[in-house]
Amino acid sequence: MNTSTTRRRVRRPLAVSCALLLACTGLTACQGGEPVAATPASADASPQVPVGLETYYSQEADWYPCSDGMDKTQEDTGYTCATVSVPLDYDDPEGETIDIAMKRRAADGESAGVLLVNPGGPGGSGVTIVENVRERFSRDVTDSYDVVGFDPRGVGQSTAVDCWTDAELDERRSGTDGQEENASPQQAAAAAQEDEAACHEATEVPGLLDHVSTESAARDLDVLRAVNGQDVLTYLGYSYGTYLGATYADLFPDNVGRMVLDGGLDPALSLDEVAQGQAEGFERALRVYVEDCQSGPSCPLSGDVDSGVEQVRQLLDSIATSAIPTSDSSRSLTRPLARSAVLGSLYDPDTWGDVLTTGLGQAMGDNPDGSTLLAVADAFAQRDSQGAYRGNSSEAITAVNCQDYPVEGDEAAWEQQAQAVRQASPTFGEELTYAHAYCQGWDHFSGNENSEVTASGAAPILVVGTTGDPATPYEWSVSLADQLESGRLLTWEGEGHTAYGRAGECVGDVVDAYLLRGDLPQDDLTCSGD
Repeated sequence: MNTSTTRRRVRRPLAVSCALLLACTGLTACQGGEPVAATPASADASPQVPVGLETYYSQEADWYPCSDGMDKTQEDTGYTCATVSVPLDYDDPEGETIDIAMKRRAADGESAGVLLVNPGGPGGSGVTIVENVRERFSRDVTDSYDVVGFDPRGVGQSTAVDCWTDAELDERRSGTDGQEENASPQQAAAAAQEDEAACHEATEVPGLLDHVSTESAARDLDVLRAVNGQDVLTYLGYSYGTYLGATYADLFPDNVGRMVLDGGLDPALSLDEVAQGQAEGFERALRVYVEDCQSGPSCPLSGDVDSGVEQVRQLLDSIATSAIPTSDSSRSLTRPLARSAVLGSLYDPDTWGDVLTTGLGQAMGDNPDGSTLLAVADAFAQRDSQGAYRGNSSEAITAVNCQDYPVEGDEAAWEQQAQAVRQASPTFGEELTYAHAYCQGWDHFSGNENSEVTASGAAPILVVGTTGDPATPYEWSVSLADQLESGRLLTWEGEGHTAYGRAGECVGDVVDAYLLRGDLPQDDLTCSGD
């Protein structure tokens, strides 16, 4: 795709482009009663294979030691990789096929089965997350399960959506391909048409953009369950991975084993409602960060919380007219990159003091330096120091979301919704506007209609919600648990995105008890921070 430094480009709506960042944090304490024993459903006989898909369900995965062709060589000999085939179009199973990549870390002890994992996105790589299971999951879980991560269709090492070179992604992220401006529905649709043309040209498999919906990915997940020799699915999904898991449970309720959905996405929400919820969530998280910053040493934000938030906005506005130099002479900290760094840091409070506060202090100093904030923005986008992007989340997320959410309303309604989002989030709202207009211009629809998911007849499903989650607000987890007939809610009173693997002992022990023994917590159990 050709770019021009004089072209004006509308920034991609954040409701379409928000990604997932996970990390670990401190200990918590539990509130609530004794756990209630519950044994997830297990099939009395092998699950039925959908008619016409017998060849896919009966294929055998050819596991091999992972090499540079599947992310990177692993010193740990427990890592193996495999690729399986699924139909491009489940309505035409005898037609073209695509590949789904998997990566497996063998259990350290005697394996009790396979735990399939998805890190979110959409566009997050399950192949990559498996490399860090020792840091994310408890030792008991890694002792007991073969952990298998997979890249959903359109993502990463699977048959993938492709749109831009690394250099073009640098330009898009920095805004150096054109001056950032307030978008309109017409501009958003025009930008989508240009983006779609680039993706259509660069994506190797014709028709892939029409077949990357979450429903199709959930059908792939059932093939992966069978290929991994499991009668029922044991699954842990974060963020968007909860949407994938809930969709699977609704399609295949009899095949659900022990399922944990952390950072729930309410399947009944419209694209407008997702944007509004994230606008409110990120703006609230920014205020919590500013208050935390001002309570400690070396905070560059003076006055009260309102004043501190305004100083962050003023910094972003000033960078819009004068980029800040960094230690990389070829790259400056532009407003889009600075905003990405601030927003990305709100996913994880562990990055606040040592990273975000340091970066803001450097950028606001007498000799402004944008190096730290640039590094944060790059880490959030999975860009390495050599300028290479690991994965294709920036490309896949639009393709998936525009298939999952039907376009609703008209230009007048989109303008009204944009004003509501800007009002809810003066700092980040501009990037959350006009998602419907963008998807209208993208023009790849699946016919999906957003509705509640009940998964009637499924085994118990544990939903984990974080009260201060900016990306998947807590109310979404509450709603998801309520919709699921067998849903059980676990609440963590904390900040940041998702809980398991970073919220400490209470959440960890509850999730482990369910994954390892099938023990559900008491309904509405709450884990609180120190």
